[in-house]
Amino acid sequence: MTDVSFDSLTVVFGIAFVVPLVLGFVPRLRIPAVVVEIVLGIIVGPQVLGWARVDDAVAVLSVIGLAFLLFLCGLDVDLDRLRGRVLSLAAWSFSLSLVLALIVGFTLDLAGLVRSPLLAAVILTATSLGLVLPALKEDGRNVTMFGQLVFAGATFGNLVSALLLSLLFSRDANDVGTRVVLLGGFSATICVLALALTRHRMGMPVSKVLVRLQDTTAQIRVRGATFLLLLLVLAAQEFGLAVILGAFIAGAVVSVVDRDIETTHPLFRVKLDAVGYGFVIPVFMVAAGLSFDVDALIDHPSVLVRVPVFLFALLLVRGVPALLYRPALGLRRSIAAGLLLATSLPFIVAATEIGQSMGVITRSTAAAFVTAGLVSALVFPMTAVALVRRTQRVEVGTPRR
Repeated sequence: MTDVSFDSLTVVFGIAFVVPLVLGFVPRLRIPAVVVEIVLGIIVGPQVLGWARVDDAVAVLSVIGLAFLLFLCGLDVDLDRLRGRVLSLAAWSFSLSLVLALIVGFTLDLAGLVRSPLLAAVILTATSLGLVLPALKEDGRNVTMFGQLVFAGATFGNLVSALLLSLLFSRDANDVGTRVVLLGGFSATICVLALALTRHRMGMPVSKVLVRLQDTTAQIRVRGATFLLLLLVLAAQEFGLAVILGAFIAGAVVSVVDRDIETTHPLFRVKLDAVGYGFVIPVFMVAAGLSFDVDALIDHPSVLVRVPVFLFALLLVRGVPALLYRPALGLRRSIAAGLLLATSLPFIVAATEIGQSMGVITRSTAAAFVTAGLVSALVFPMTAVALVRRTQRVEVGTPRR
């Protein structure tokens, strides 16, 4: 313990505490806390003020924070919503997104803006559900057709992006065929685990013990969820897949298995959010700012030019396909849905870090992608909410015929 420094970690948690507190005093200023956390991380980092750096303590908690963030995103997967017309429209829209992502990825490669067109395509397909959910839950939009379509589209984006990242950019597999086999083995492991958990949950003695211990100092459900998270992250590593997939699938497994959350343990999700968003996830976000390569972005004008290009690519890949929602939502709400689906940041940070570790993306390109993600998180949700509100006012003010 004498060799472990807590200097940087203290600065990181100071930022994590101050940012939401300050934003709470100005509720009309709809800036996502994650954006401010990353920006402040850049400011206090080695390349500006030098108050903090990614040392051992920050690095460990940052990795856990990334895993927990993806776990909570997987926990948001609600298969009950992916049915009927919602499923059909979301599937067609995301299929078009995949096609556009490949076209844009190879176009960026031909223009010399990226090294790996496939990694660029994967990065462009994801949606940050954690940044989109507040906009959906406002005024009860999450239960409307608009909210369901955005949620379904974001779910497709998160799940498929995690799968593709693991399939195409796993360190321990040399070819796609091997990775497919590994992914199949991992999927089989997940199915067996989900079946075992489902049977376990159905046992009355086990259920009674879980209910009795869930709100005591044992916090048995939180411990069980954390153990499952680490177990599947470890399984993903052993199968040669990206850790990001194991974390996301762990949340999805809990979502599928734990169906009676509102009746027997309504505080379970609140507790997981407390562990994630109250502890480890802010460390990951601030650490992303600490490791941000400011010099690569500023010293080379060509890198800075990539930011609007990547931002437009996000809009093209995820925003344009949302126009398929027009028959169900109308033009303005479809545009708003496209803006929300084009909002991406945490996955960009995670994917670019993985890409840098494998040498398929440069630090400068990663910095440009992350900056584009910051702008998307700052601008797109606010614009989408304003557009939906304006549409509602127009509809209310329209006289009946």
